[in-house]
Amino acid sequence: MDALVLVGGEGTRLRPLTYSVPKPMLPIVERPMIARVIEWLALHGVTRAVFSLGYQSDIFVQAFPAGRWAGVELHYVVEPEPLDTAGAILFGAVQAGLDDVTLIVVNGDVLTDLDLGSLVAFHFGHGGEATIALTPVEDPSAYGVVPVDERGRVLAFIEKPPRGEAPTNLINAGTYVLEPAALRRIATGRRVSIEREVFPALVGDGALFAMASDAYWLDTGTPERYLQAQLDVLRGLRPFVLLPECFEPLPGVHVAPSGVLDGEAAGHAFVGDSAVVARGGRVEDAVVGAAARVEAGAVVTGSVLLPGAVVCEGARVEGSLVGPRAVIGAGAVLAELCVVGADAVVADRCVLGSARLPV
Repeated sequence: MDALVLVGGEGTRLRPLTYSVPKPMLPIVERPMIARVIEWLALHGVTRAVFSLGYQSDIFVQAFPAGRWAGVELHYVVEPEPLDTAGAILFGAVQAGLDDVTLIVVNGDVLTDLDLGSLVAFHFGHGGEATIALTPVEDPSAYGVVPVDERGRVLAFIEKPPRGEAPTNLINAGTYVLEPAALRRIATGRRVSIEREVFPALVGDGALFAMASDAYWLDTGTPERYLQAQLDVLRGLRPFVLLPECFEPLPGVHVAPSGVLDGEAAGHAFVGDSAVVARGGRVEDAVVGAAARVEAGAVVTGSVLLPGAVVCEGARVEGSLVGPRAVIGAGAVLAELCVVGADAVVADRCVLGSARLPV
């Protein structure tokens, strides 16, 4: 089957990391997030994927010069202006010639191990115009909540209900199977939200179904969840997601062939190609990206260093994200989910908590 992947957003909640790179191109343990999404699609028989692009679209094209990944043929369409979720789906489908076939639609910033084949079979078995995947969450107030009847027919589509008022904890998981009839409901010439306009209209006609799954699911849109996505891979919570080639000097510690681990490592850790953890340095539950450095006396825990980042002597990085080529000065401290953007510099002995640099 064919899939359309929505990757046009600006990733505002992950700024400043997304000032320089689109959110789906941020790495998850050394591999772009969007690459891991394509690998999941390939695992379930998708042979062609169309990227619906907007923000910094050239970066996606440059990342896949062969126009293929994991055996999936890649195509690109670029919105002339932001069209919102439904508008982007219709535009992409029409431009790619997919508006007259059953189409899988996924969000490029959602990581999941959902059995996509089961979702497609469910869709064809129920005969609706559209089927959406559901996942349970503890607090559904930030999502689209989807109560269903005993057959899986959607009874309502409630976007971001007040906390404590949701009728169920099952939410829209961002993976859809759409028939051409559903696409024909999308208005042209303006922004259209599939969550606020199209799905409620389908509910009114009894044409929307949903399938719940307990499979791994994570919306990576916030710093906390982007960090979690990395650590979940290291902890083996996603058995179908492979780490890059590496060796294991200790259980749970993965070092790329050209990585150097002269210091200490504990818990679950990854040291990427040409990355260095110097003698006297320490990493624990952390990703040290390609060509990144952790110098003597520096400690990195529960954090991610993106490629080329440097943590200087005696610095501490705790539960934070450090962008590409950023430098954390000697004796500096980052804690409580700091986010440091590409090429930023944290001064020696500076202490930051819950900070974003640059703003």
